[in-house]
Amino acid sequence: MPLHVGFDISSLPYNRGVSRYTSNLVRGLYAQSEEVVLRLFGSSFRQRGALHTFVADETPQAHAVFLPHPVKIMNIVWNRLHRVSPESFLGNIDVFHSWEMQPPLKSAALVSTIHDLAMIRYPKTADSYVYSMNKASWDHLKKEGKAIIAVSESTKKDVVELLGIEPERVHVVNEALPKEAKLRVTTVRRDTLLLELRLTKPYIFFIGTLEPRKNLHRLIQAWRPLKKEVELVLAGAQGWDAMKQEQGLHVVGMVNNEQLAALYGGAEALAYPSLYEGFGLPILDGFYHGVPVLTSNVSSMPEVSGDAAVLVDPLHVESITHGIEEALHHRKKYVDRGKEQVKKFSSWDDVAKKTIQVYKKAIAYEHRH
Repeated sequence: MPLHVGFDISSLPYNRGVSRYTSNLVRGLYAQSEEVVLRLFGSSFRQRGALHTFVADETPQAHAVFLPHPVKIMNIVWNRLHRVSPESFLGNIDVFHSWEMQPPLKSAALVSTIHDLAMIRYPKTADSYVYSMNKASWDHLKKEGKAIIAVSESTKKDVVELLGIEPERVHVVNEALPKEAKLRVTTVRRDTLLLELRLTKPYIFFIGTLEPRKNLHRLIQAWRPLKKEVELVLAGAQGWDAMKQEQGLHVVGMVNNEQLAALYGGAEALAYPSLYEGFGLPILDGFYHGVPVLTSNVSSMPEVSGDAAVLVDPLHVESITHGIEEALHHRKKYVDRGKEQVKKFSSWDDVAKKTIQVYKKAIAYEHRH
Protein backbone atom coordinates (compact mmCIF):
# COMPACT_ATOMS: atom_id res chain seq x y z
CA MET A 1 0.00 0.00 0.00
CA PRO A 2 1.38 3.44 -0.90
CA LEU A 3 1.90 6.07 1.78
CA HIS A 4 -0.50 9.02 1.77
CA VAL A 5 1.72 12.06 2.19
CA GLY A 6 0.63 15.61 2.85
CA PHE A 7 3.22 18.16 1.78
CA ASP A 8 3.31 21.92 2.46
CA ILE A 9 4.42 23.67 -0.75
CA SER A 10 3.78 27.23 0.46
CA SER A 11 7.46 28.07 -0.09
CA LEU A 12 7.32 27.58 -3.88
CA PRO A 13 6.65 31.19 -4.97
CA TYR A 14 9.56 32.64 -3.00
CA ASN A 15 12.24 31.71 -5.58
CA ARG A 16 14.76 30.79 -2.90
CA GLY A 17 16.77 27.69 -2.05
CA VAL A 18 13.88 26.24 -0.04
CA SER A 19 11.61 26.80 -3.06
CA ARG A 20 13.90 24.75 -5.28
CA TYR A 21 14.16 22.05 -2.64
CA THR A 22 10.37 21.85 -2.44
CA SER A 23 9.69 21.81 -6.18
CA ASN A 24 12.37 19.22 -6.92
CA LEU A 25 11.49 16.92 -4.02
CA VAL A 26 7.76 17.06 -4.85
CA ARG A 27 8.54 16.14 -8.48
CA GLY A 28 10.69 13.27 -7.24
CA LEU A 29 7.99 12.02 -4.86
CA TYR A 30 5.32 12.33 -7.56
CA ALA A 31 7.39 10.04 -9.78
CA GLN A 32 7.32 7.38 -7.03
CA SER A 33 3.61 6.75 -7.58
CA GLU A 34 3.76 3.14 -6.43
CA GLU A 35 5.19 4.27 -3.08
CA VAL A 36 3.47 7.61 -2.47
CA VAL A 37 0.10 9.29 -2.97
CA LEU A 38 0.70 13.04 -2.73
CA ARG A 39 -1.75 15.48 -1.17
CA LEU A 40 -0.41 18.99 -1.50
CA PHE A 41 -1.16 21.93 0.76
CA GLY A 42 -0.30 25.57 0.28
CA SER A 43 -1.27 28.96 1.62
CA SER A 44 -0.70 32.29 -0.10
CA PHE A 45 -2.62 35.53 -0.52
CA ARG A 46 -0.95 36.85 -3.68
CA GLN A 47 0.73 33.74 -5.13
CA ARG A 48 -1.98 31.08 -5.13
CA GLY A 49 -1.89 31.20 -8.92
CA ALA A 50 1.74 30.06 -8.88
CA LEU A 51 0.82 27.13 -6.64
CA HIS A 52 -2.02 26.09 -8.96
CA THR A 53 0.27 26.41 -12.00
CA PHE A 54 2.91 24.19 -10.42
CA VAL A 55 0.39 21.45 -9.71
CA ALA A 56 -1.13 21.66 -13.19
CA ASP A 57 2.28 21.50 -14.86
CA GLU A 58 4.21 19.15 -12.60
CA THR A 59 1.84 17.00 -10.49
CA PRO A 60 -1.52 17.03 -12.33
CA GLN A 61 -2.91 13.93 -10.57
CA ALA A 62 -2.07 15.11 -7.06
CA HIS A 63 -4.86 16.23 -4.74
CA ALA A 64 -4.20 19.85 -3.75
CA VAL A 65 -5.77 22.34 -1.34
CA PHE A 66 -4.64 25.98 -1.30
CA LEU A 67 -5.82 28.56 1.22
CA PRO A 68 -5.97 32.32 0.45
CA HIS A 69 -4.07 33.31 3.60
CA PRO A 70 -0.63 34.96 3.78
CA VAL A 71 2.14 32.89 5.33
CA LYS A 72 2.09 35.28 8.32
CA ILE A 73 -1.48 34.16 9.06
CA MET A 74 -0.52 30.49 8.88
CA ASN A 75 2.38 31.24 11.20
CA ILE A 76 -0.10 32.55 13.76
CA VAL A 77 -2.57 29.69 13.27
CA TRP A 78 0.00 26.88 13.32
CA ASN A 79 3.12 28.08 15.14
CA ARG A 80 1.46 30.45 17.64
CA LEU A 81 -2.02 29.07 18.29
CA HIS A 82 -1.23 25.54 17.12
CA ARG A 83 -4.75 25.08 15.78
CA VAL A 84 -6.39 23.59 12.64
CA SER A 85 -4.99 20.29 11.44
CA PRO A 86 -4.29 19.96 7.68
CA GLU A 87 -5.95 16.56 7.95
CA SER A 88 -9.28 18.37 8.13
CA PHE A 89 -8.95 19.39 4.47
CA LEU A 90 -6.44 16.86 3.09
CA GLY A 91 -8.24 13.80 4.48
CA ASN A 92 -6.51 10.80 6.01
CA ILE A 93 -2.75 10.97 5.58
CA ASP A 94 0.07 8.91 7.02
CA VAL A 95 2.68 11.69 7.07
CA PHE A 96 2.66 15.46 6.82
CA HIS A 97 5.90 17.02 5.51
CA SER A 98 6.06 20.55 6.86
CA TRP A 99 7.98 23.71 6.03
CA GLU A 100 8.60 26.51 8.60
CA MET A 101 5.13 26.16 10.12
CA GLN A 102 4.23 23.15 12.23
CA PRO A 103 0.55 22.19 12.36
CA PRO A 104 -1.14 20.05 14.99
CA LEU A 105 -1.87 16.59 13.63
CA LYS A 106 -4.54 14.12 14.65
CA SER A 107 -2.95 10.84 13.58
CA ALA A 108 -0.36 11.56 10.88
CA ALA A 109 3.36 11.57 11.67
CA LEU A 110 5.04 14.98 11.40
CA VAL A 111 8.22 15.17 9.30
CA SER A 112 10.02 18.43 8.63
CA THR A 113 13.14 19.46 6.75
CA ILE A 114 15.56 21.79 8.52
CA HIS A 115 17.84 23.45 6.00
CA ASP A 116 20.00 25.33 8.46
CA LEU A 117 20.12 26.91 11.91
CA ALA A 118 21.96 30.04 10.87
CA MET A 119 19.63 32.20 12.95
CA ILE A 120 20.88 30.50 16.11
CA ARG A 121 24.54 30.47 15.07
CA TYR A 122 24.41 34.10 13.92
CA PRO A 123 21.44 35.79 15.65
CA LYS A 124 22.61 39.28 14.68
CA THR A 125 22.22 38.39 10.99
CA ALA A 126 18.58 37.30 11.37
CA ASP A 127 15.38 39.25 10.84
CA SER A 128 13.56 39.35 14.20
CA TYR A 129 10.16 38.31 12.83
CA VAL A 130 11.58 35.38 10.87
CA TYR A 131 13.56 34.28 13.91
CA SER A 132 10.48 34.33 16.16
CA MET A 133 8.52 32.30 13.60
CA ASN A 134 11.28 29.72 13.34
CA LYS A 135 11.74 29.56 17.11
CA ALA A 136 8.09 28.60 17.56
CA SER A 137 8.44 26.07 14.73
CA TRP A 138 11.51 24.43 16.31
CA ASP A 139 9.78 24.21 19.69
CA HIS A 140 6.87 22.28 18.13
CA LEU A 141 9.24 20.02 16.20
CA LYS A 142 11.17 19.14 19.31
CA LYS A 143 7.95 18.07 21.06
CA GLU A 144 5.96 16.59 18.18
CA GLY A 145 8.17 15.92 15.17
CA LYS A 146 8.57 12.22 14.56
CA ALA A 147 11.51 12.66 12.19
CA ILE A 148 13.68 15.56 11.06
CA ILE A 149 15.39 15.67 7.67
CA ALA A 150 18.72 17.52 7.70
CA VAL A 151 20.17 18.38 4.30
CA SER A 152 23.78 17.80 5.41
CA GLU A 153 25.80 16.21 8.18
CA SER A 154 26.68 19.72 9.32
CA THR A 155 23.00 20.60 9.70
CA LYS A 156 22.31 17.37 11.59
CA LYS A 157 25.08 18.19 14.03
CA ASP A 158 23.52 21.62 14.62
CA VAL A 159 20.00 20.21 15.05
CA VAL A 160 21.21 17.79 17.70
CA GLU A 161 23.44 20.32 19.44
CA LEU A 162 21.37 23.51 19.23
CA LEU A 163 17.81 22.15 19.37
CA GLY A 164 18.47 19.20 21.63
CA ILE A 165 16.73 16.71 19.35
CA GLU A 166 17.76 13.07 19.68
CA PRO A 167 20.23 11.99 16.95
CA GLU A 168 18.11 8.96 16.01
CA ARG A 169 15.26 11.30 14.98
CA VAL A 170 17.48 13.31 12.61
CA HIS A 171 18.14 11.81 9.17
CA VAL A 172 20.58 13.24 6.62
CA VAL A 173 19.24 13.41 3.07
CA ASN A 174 21.44 15.56 0.83
CA GLU A 175 19.91 17.81 -1.79
CA ALA A 176 20.71 17.44 -5.48
CA LEU A 177 21.21 19.70 -8.49
CA PRO A 178 17.83 21.39 -9.09
CA LYS A 179 16.00 20.93 -12.37
CA GLU A 180 15.77 24.72 -12.68
CA ALA A 181 19.57 24.99 -12.63
CA LYS A 182 19.98 22.74 -15.65
CA LEU A 183 18.69 25.34 -18.09
CA ARG A 184 21.39 26.41 -20.55
CA VAL A 185 21.33 29.25 -23.07
CA THR A 186 23.23 29.69 -26.32
CA THR A 187 26.23 32.01 -26.40
CA VAL A 188 24.26 34.51 -28.48
CA ARG A 189 21.31 34.46 -26.08
CA ARG A 190 23.64 34.69 -23.10
CA ASP A 191 25.33 37.79 -24.48
CA THR A 192 21.95 39.38 -25.20
CA LEU A 193 20.69 38.75 -21.67
CA LEU A 194 23.90 40.06 -20.12
CA LEU A 195 23.71 43.18 -22.25
CA GLU A 196 20.14 43.73 -21.02
CA LEU A 197 21.56 43.61 -17.49
CA ARG A 198 24.24 46.13 -18.59
CA LEU A 199 27.05 43.64 -18.10
CA THR A 200 29.77 44.11 -20.69
CA LYS A 201 32.98 43.38 -18.76
CA PRO A 202 34.40 40.27 -17.03
CA TYR A 203 32.75 39.66 -13.67
CA ILE A 204 32.59 37.39 -10.66
CA PHE A 205 29.14 36.38 -9.57
CA PHE A 206 27.15 35.93 -6.36
CA ILE A 207 23.60 34.57 -6.12
CA GLY A 208 21.50 34.52 -2.95
CA THR A 209 19.28 36.62 -0.74
CA LEU A 210 21.01 39.90 0.10
CA GLU A 211 21.19 39.38 3.85
CA PRO A 212 24.01 39.64 6.41
CA ARG A 213 24.59 35.87 6.62
CA LYS A 214 25.77 35.88 3.02
CA ASN A 215 28.78 37.98 4.04
CA LEU A 216 28.46 40.40 1.15
CA HIS A 217 30.18 43.36 2.79
CA ARG A 218 33.38 41.33 3.22
CA LEU A 219 33.01 39.99 -0.33
CA ILE A 220 32.81 43.54 -1.66
CA GLN A 221 35.87 44.57 0.35
CA ALA A 222 37.75 41.52 -0.93
CA TRP A 223 36.82 42.29 -4.53
CA ARG A 224 37.90 45.96 -4.49
CA PRO A 225 41.66 45.28 -4.97
CA LEU A 226 40.70 43.32 -8.10
CA LYS A 227 38.05 45.65 -9.51
CA LYS A 228 40.27 46.73 -12.42
CA GLU A 229 40.40 43.08 -13.48
CA VAL A 230 36.81 41.97 -12.82
CA GLU A 231 33.48 43.50 -11.83
CA LEU A 232 31.19 42.05 -9.17
CA VAL A 233 27.58 41.04 -9.82
CA LEU A 234 25.15 40.37 -6.96
CA ALA A 235 21.85 38.68 -7.84
CA GLY A 236 19.00 37.65 -5.59
CA ALA A 237 16.11 38.87 -3.51
CA GLN A 238 16.59 41.98 -1.42
CA GLY A 239 16.73 40.86 2.18
CA TRP A 240 17.71 43.20 5.01
CA ASP A 241 21.19 44.11 3.85
CA ALA A 242 21.47 47.31 1.81
CA MET A 243 24.23 47.55 -0.80
CA LYS A 244 25.72 50.92 -1.72
CA GLN A 245 26.29 51.40 -5.43
CA GLU A 246 29.86 51.87 -6.63
CA GLN A 247 31.72 51.60 -9.91
CA GLY A 248 32.04 48.00 -11.06
CA LEU A 249 29.45 46.67 -8.59
CA HIS A 250 26.15 45.53 -10.12
CA VAL A 251 23.17 44.68 -7.90
CA VAL A 252 20.75 43.12 -10.39
CA GLY A 253 18.07 41.89 -7.97
CA MET A 254 15.79 38.94 -8.64
CA VAL A 255 16.44 37.13 -11.92
CA ASN A 256 14.50 34.47 -13.81
CA ASN A 257 15.90 31.05 -14.68
CA GLU A 258 17.07 32.12 -18.14
CA GLN A 259 18.87 35.19 -16.78
CA LEU A 260 20.42 33.04 -14.07
CA ALA A 261 21.76 30.59 -16.65
CA ALA A 262 23.26 33.51 -18.57
CA LEU A 263 24.86 34.94 -15.42
CA TYR A 264 26.47 31.61 -14.55
CA GLY A 265 27.53 31.04 -18.16
CA GLY A 266 29.23 34.41 -18.43
CA ALA A 267 30.92 34.51 -15.02
CA GLU A 268 34.66 34.26 -14.46
CA ALA A 269 33.96 32.67 -11.07
CA LEU A 270 31.21 32.15 -8.51
CA ALA A 271 31.99 33.79 -5.16
CA TYR A 272 29.95 32.30 -2.32
CA PRO A 273 31.79 33.11 0.96
CA SER A 274 28.73 32.73 3.19
CA LEU A 275 29.09 32.73 6.97
CA TYR A 276 26.94 29.63 7.22
CA GLU A 277 24.97 27.31 4.92
CA GLY A 278 22.88 24.24 5.63
CA PHE A 279 23.77 22.96 2.16
CA GLY A 280 24.55 25.62 -0.45
CA LEU A 281 22.81 24.82 -3.74
CA PRO A 282 24.62 27.60 -5.70
CA ILE A 283 27.83 25.60 -5.24
CA LEU A 284 26.31 22.76 -7.29
CA ASP A 285 24.90 25.24 -9.80
CA GLY A 286 28.36 26.71 -10.34
CA PHE A 287 29.90 23.26 -10.82
CA TYR A 288 27.22 22.33 -13.34
CA HIS A 289 27.68 25.50 -15.39
CA GLY A 290 31.45 25.10 -15.56
CA VAL A 291 32.35 28.00 -13.30
CA PRO A 292 35.21 27.90 -10.76
CA VAL A 293 33.66 28.19 -7.30
CA LEU A 294 34.95 30.00 -4.23
CA THR A 295 33.16 29.19 -0.98
CA SER A 296 33.72 29.10 2.78
CA ASN A 297 35.57 26.55 4.88
CA VAL A 298 32.76 26.38 7.47
CA SER A 299 29.46 24.53 8.09
CA SER A 300 28.27 22.39 5.16
CA MET A 301 30.22 24.06 2.36
CA PRO A 302 33.36 21.85 2.48
CA GLU A 303 31.03 18.83 2.71
CA VAL A 304 29.25 19.81 -0.52
CA SER A 305 32.24 21.10 -2.47
CA GLY A 306 34.84 18.47 -1.59
CA ASP A 307 38.15 19.41 -3.24
CA ALA A 308 36.39 21.05 -6.19
CA ALA A 309 36.13 24.60 -4.79
CA VAL A 310 38.52 27.20 -3.43
CA LEU A 311 37.85 27.27 0.32
CA VAL A 312 38.36 30.54 2.20
CA ASP A 313 37.99 31.88 5.72
CA PRO A 314 34.80 33.97 5.43
CA LEU A 315 35.77 36.19 8.36
CA HIS A 316 38.99 37.42 6.74
CA VAL A 317 38.82 39.73 3.74
CA GLU A 318 42.35 38.88 2.58
CA SER A 319 41.49 35.18 2.49
CA ILE A 320 38.53 35.92 0.21
CA THR A 321 40.68 38.13 -2.04
CA HIS A 322 43.32 35.41 -2.38
CA GLY A 323 40.54 32.88 -3.02
CA ILE A 324 39.16 34.96 -5.89
CA GLU A 325 42.65 35.18 -7.40
CA GLU A 326 43.11 31.42 -7.03
CA ALA A 327 39.80 30.71 -8.78
CA LEU A 328 40.60 33.12 -11.61
CA HIS A 329 44.18 31.97 -12.17
CA HIS A 330 43.50 28.20 -11.94
CA ARG A 331 40.15 28.19 -13.67
CA LYS A 332 40.47 24.91 -15.59
CA LYS A 333 41.50 22.90 -12.52
CA TYR A 334 38.44 23.94 -10.54
CA VAL A 335 36.05 23.67 -13.48
CA ASP A 336 37.16 20.08 -14.13
CA ARG A 337 36.91 19.13 -10.46
CA GLY A 338 33.48 20.75 -10.20
CA LYS A 339 32.10 18.74 -13.11
CA GLU A 340 33.09 15.54 -11.29
CA GLN A 341 31.85 16.67 -7.87
CA VAL A 342 28.36 17.61 -9.08
CA LYS A 343 27.80 14.04 -10.30
CA LYS A 344 27.57 12.99 -6.65
CA PHE A 345 24.46 15.17 -6.24
CA SER A 346 22.65 14.57 -9.52
CA SER A 347 19.42 12.70 -8.73
CA TRP A 348 16.27 13.98 -7.07
CA ASP A 349 14.77 10.53 -7.59
CA ASP A 350 17.36 9.27 -5.10
CA VAL A 351 16.51 12.14 -2.75
CA ALA A 352 12.82 11.20 -2.98
CA LYS A 353 13.51 7.52 -2.28
CA LYS A 354 15.60 8.36 0.79
CA THR A 355 12.88 10.76 1.95
CA ILE A 356 10.27 8.01 1.69
CA GLN A 357 12.43 5.86 3.96
CA VAL A 358 12.39 8.70 6.50
CA TYR A 359 8.58 8.81 6.25
CA LYS A 360 8.45 5.10 7.08
CA LYS A 361 10.76 5.60 10.07
CA ALA A 362 8.55 8.46 11.27
CA ILE A 363 5.46 6.26 11.10
CA ALA A 364 7.24 3.49 12.97
CA TYR A 365 8.35 6.00 15.62
CA GLU A 366 4.74 7.22 15.92
CA HIS A 367 3.52 3.67 16.53
CA ARG A 368 6.21 2.96 19.14
CA HIS A 369 5.33 6.11 21.08
